[in-house]
Amino acid sequence: MPVTTQQQPSYTNGQLKNIAQQIRHWIVASTGQAGSGHPTSSLSAVELMTSLFFGGHFRYDVETPDDAANDQLIFSKGHASPLFYALWAATGAVGEDDLMSYREFGSRLEGHPTSRFRFTEAATGSLGQGLSVGVGTALSAKRLDNSDARTFVLLGDSEMAEGSQWEAIQLAAHYGLSNLVGIIDVNRLGQRGETMHGHDLVAYRDRVQAFGWRCIMLDDGHDLERVEAVLAQANSPCDVPTMVIAWTVKGKGVSFLENEPGWHGKALSGDKLEAALDEIGTPPGRPRGKLKLPEGLERHETEAGKADPISYQLGDELATRDAYGNALCRLAGKYPKLVSLDGEVCNSTRSKRFRDAHPDRFFEMFIAEQNVVLYPCDAVSTEALVDAMADHDGIAYLRTTRGDTPVIYDNDESFPIGGSKVVRCSDDDQVALIAAGITLHEAIKARDLLTEDGITARVIDLYSIKPLDHATVRAAADETKHIFTIEDHFPEGGLGEAVLTSLSDHPTRVNCLAVRKRPISGSPEKQLEAQGLSARPIVEAVKSWIDQGR
Repeated sequence: MPVTTQQQPSYTNGQLKNIAQQIRHWIVASTGQAGSGHPTSSLSAVELMTSLFFGGHFRYDVETPDDAANDQLIFSKGHASPLFYALWAATGAVGEDDLMSYREFGSRLEGHPTSRFRFTEAATGSLGQGLSVGVGTALSAKRLDNSDARTFVLLGDSEMAEGSQWEAIQLAAHYGLSNLVGIIDVNRLGQRGETMHGHDLVAYRDRVQAFGWRCIMLDDGHDLERVEAVLAQANSPCDVPTMVIAWTVKGKGVSFLENEPGWHGKALSGDKLEAALDEIGTPPGRPRGKLKLPEGLERHETEAGKADPISYQLGDELATRDAYGNALCRLAGKYPKLVSLDGEVCNSTRSKRFRDAHPDRFFEMFIAEQNVVLYPCDAVSTEALVDAMADHDGIAYLRTTRGDTPVIYDNDESFPIGGSKVVRCSDDDQVALIAAGITLHEAIKARDLLTEDGITARVIDLYSIKPLDHATVRAAADETKHIFTIEDHFPEGGLGEAVLTSLSDHPTRVNCLAVRKRPISGSPEKQLEAQGLSARPIVEAVKSWIDQGR
């Protein structure tokens, strides 16, 4: 249903100055109370964000933060979180007591904005991420939600040295994201001194403009009248994304902090805190402001449908990447909001099939690779895990392989995230072979060879490496004398380390078979053999353990 229209707020320049003064006071006070934070980085953008929020440019209903009609605000310079929280306090959505809990253990107002704070669109603890997220939200509003919602991204000048920013800038221009507005807070100073371009606004303009953005220069980001005029221009119709490039002063509002190096990430205390708060002052009446409400958005929800059943025959040879492409198409009706983002590899990952069937839900990110973990072994487990990922609330990562592998599971087999499958076992297993993906098939072959020599082995498909099925791993450790993990991955950070961590207090030994030599070009079979991960080297490793009487 459309949002009910209300009278929209209108503030004079004097009222905006009072709100800005209050926000500045909260920034210094909250970081002083916490004894940590980035007050100077926050102070430089106060007028920019005050005008954005309360000058009628940012449209948002605080009662329905998930409404697709709302504009989005992303602080790419996430260390300016004191400003971010103070803005929402100025709307009345955050209490002053909450502000003073900034950075306390358990407080929802963390050092960088996270999802624990309800108005955070994306966690931005690391610099260089916010604009990429902004491209995603702007693309979603424009292409999927049919909303005129805009995305505003506050950027720091230091982070403009990040390669991810320029990947995002290219993509935004490519998709004509006229609903995306970036604001670079050019305050000149980074953590240890001056930034690459200092206060040279032209240097930023020339670079951003070269990628096809509209650039608007703001020569004084603390003059509210000028800020208002520039933001109004930024919100005027345009066919391309817009970047506001604003000259600001780091530490603005506190004379002994302004434009001074050495204060990055330092909260004030004692006499300096008192002096700063006295200089800023407290505006009369503790002013608050209201946000402009968004226009109503007509809902045209597509009802979820049903997916066709998985249909493979046991023994069929199929690459798991082919099954991934099949799964995307099969699940498109079940998840009407399912989209595919590709890194110019859709012909390899087989997501090309989804692109051809649903071009409006496929987005090419090109080779912009800067913008939880599952490893299936066959077509059935791949399709089932893609379904589980689509239903999962959070980020999940799936590995697939190029070579064909046989189908070993029935079509109705379930594969919950965090599970595993015991594919071979007996009552007197001597060893357990734990593998995932392509190495599982080698483990099965090894088990058959060991059986011929009178050695019983259990084989576990640990398809969910994170989260791990600790119960099944521990049962294997309880019921066998030795565990071998087998993975086509370096030993650091992979399946072996996950099992070792799970069994850190268990007496059963774990031997990790992994990639330990520099890989060279060759077929998958040659690669597995060379790294000691094919069936016969696995058998040799098990026999070596037996021969040594372990």
